[in-house]
Amino acid sequence: MGSNMRRSLGVAAAAAVAVLGLAGCGSSASADDAAAAAGDPQTLVLAAIPSEDSESLQQQYRLVAEVIEQETGHAVEFQNATDYAAVIEGQRAGKVQIAGYGPFSYITARDSGVETIPVAAPVDAADAEPGYTSYAITKAGSDITSLADFRGKTVCFVDPSSTSGYLYPSAGLKEAGIDPEKDITPVFAGGHDASVLAVNSGQCDAGFAYDTIVDRTLIEKDQIEPGDVTVVWKSETIAASPIAISATLSPELQAKLTTIFREQLTRPALVQAGLCADEASCALPEDAEYGYVAVEDSLYDGVRKVCDITRAAACNN
Repeated sequence: MGSNMRRSLGVAAAAAVAVLGLAGCGSSASADDAAAAAGDPQTLVLAAIPSEDSESLQQQYRLVAEVIEQETGHAVEFQNATDYAAVIEGQRAGKVQIAGYGPFSYITARDSGVETIPVAAPVDAADAEPGYTSYAITKAGSDITSLADFRGKTVCFVDPSSTSGYLYPSAGLKEAGIDPEKDITPVFAGGHDASVLAVNSGQCDAGFAYDTIVDRTLIEKDQIEPGDVTVVWKSETIAASPIAISATLSPELQAKLTTIFREQLTRPALVQAGLCADEASCALPEDAEYGYVAVEDSLYDGVRKVCDITRAAACNN
């Protein structure tokens, strides 16, 4: 999961805005002039990072755009940004009104002065937290019972850019008095599943992976049995990737967009509104299997703390 946040954030503002291609939004000059007089742009630009198939991502956001247009009266233009730097600088320049960030890119934007407000984050179930956790695991029966016991051990991580497979684990180890570069033998397994399987096979004395891979995925795939590994540490909640809106929009439009994401963009609400025949047919971004729930800036303080502790390159670019 953390591998989605590997993109460099250190791109010059002018270049990033140019990459987004947001100089013209396709609406008429007269409409834009009228909107400008009212304080809000006629066309709202929603920018997100594309998957390998950009058309697929745009299709995933089709319902999101449709609801926004219906409820606000503003046209919505979807932009496939090349990287998070482009989203940050597009929003900084006033060219992006609705931004899909990763946790690290959001705090980079907000803490560098971008006027942006997190309003919602995706979840996969109605009662799910907007985030996930990192686990430290050992093979069942191990005498390792806490992070303090990792000293001198061979420890599996995912890769150096993984949020839950390295960044949060590194912070946890440092808080336990363990230097992740000197006090253990680190092994980068290359994947969350590989880290768990290496621990289970005895290749690593302990390891890290995100919660779902341990609790459900590998068990459902019959690659481990329940009880094969023991969880000896859990990180605090790693905040989910936020949708953030520009603070330069009028208070009225900010309120409308906030309500849309927090109350109207869930599968049950979309079915009730007649926009989907049933929940299974509702096309939403893949990380929003259920829809969106409310978040506040304070949810991302944990990410700031990890950056302060680890001083990781991902936090500084």
